[in-house]
Amino acid sequence: MGKGGEGGVGAGKNMAAWLMGVNTLKILPFELPPLGAHDVRVRMKAVGICGSDVHYLKTLRCAGFVVKEPMVIGHECAGIVEEVGSEVKSLVAGDRVALEPGISCWRCSHCKGGRYNLCPDMKFFATPPVHGSLANQVVHPADLCFKLPANVSLEEGAMCEPLSVGVHACRRAEIGPETTALVMGAGPIGLVTMLAARAFGAPRIVVADVDGHRLSVAKSLGADEVVVVSPHVQDVEAEVARIQNAMRGEVDVVFDCAGFTKTMSTALSAARAGGKVCLVGMGHNEMTLPLTPAAAREVDVVGVFRYKNTWPLCLEFLSSGKIDVKPLITHRYGFSQREVEEAFDVSARGGSAIKVMFNL
Repeated sequence: MGKGGEGGVGAGKNMAAWLMGVNTLKILPFELPPLGAHDVRVRMKAVGICGSDVHYLKTLRCAGFVVKEPMVIGHECAGIVEEVGSEVKSLVAGDRVALEPGISCWRCSHCKGGRYNLCPDMKFFATPPVHGSLANQVVHPADLCFKLPANVSLEEGAMCEPLSVGVHACRRAEIGPETTALVMGAGPIGLVTMLAARAFGAPRIVVADVDGHRLSVAKSLGADEVVVVSPHVQDVEAEVARIQNAMRGEVDVVFDCAGFTKTMSTALSAARAGGKVCLVGMGHNEMTLPLTPAAAREVDVVGVFRYKNTWPLCLEFLSSGKIDVKPLITHRYGFSQREVEEAFDVSARGGSAIKVMFNL
């Protein structure tokens, strides 16, 4: 995956969705980098919209990452291999693949220690200044392109990216058959985390959110109980009691998939003594939290950033039927200027939209 650029060789052939400014997306030519010996060229077929894509569109930034020049957007993707580099043995033209979007350096202490998701030199689709994958074609390392089982669709392949966040969170939280789980937030990441926790064997899962519709989706996807909560911190004590009642016992692990002061306060208060709180993804930078009471109960706080070595397990879960992500895909669009703009508008509005998917 190279940075590429506008125009140049291939202009008019390979098109991509460029983020040009706040609320401004344009489909323009995108020049691919040369195909390296260990690379493959992939024709994109399915690309999902992530919350981070929407953040970039609305504010040109996500956490500490700032868009300073036009950038191709998108990173949840799957496609069909069209060309392979001279040293590629694992894939051939025609293979359907899901792409892991981050290229780590493999030289730093994090990479050598097996935690390549923490690599400071990570080149990640649609994370400035690296271009993304909402394009007709991309070039990517072959070892980050995973062949799809015959019974896994290209859309499901694209869903491996958000599902990987849930899988990594469950590994970090050590979810198993004796671990009850509370999921704070029933957005896309909360829902895939819930699905992953079930696949890891969690015997009872409760989901909490302010949105009744999203909770109904969580219930339909297998949540044992759902709890409607408020956005107000003063309601935490009463809501924790209701959550514990819904759990019918202690809460071993809480996944905060929203990242607000209120949700983290609830998570720290709801976790049992000796339990875990897992902060999934990018929440608010600053929060005022009841840390001392949590520390007195030895509640562990675990961070989750992206994922590592998750695609094979995600594909096994999808192929075996342990996880079904198809109901999460609520909206589908083609790849035209009008449809790209409409798709991002729908994703940004939320409401009934969970995962908005492009079919290229």
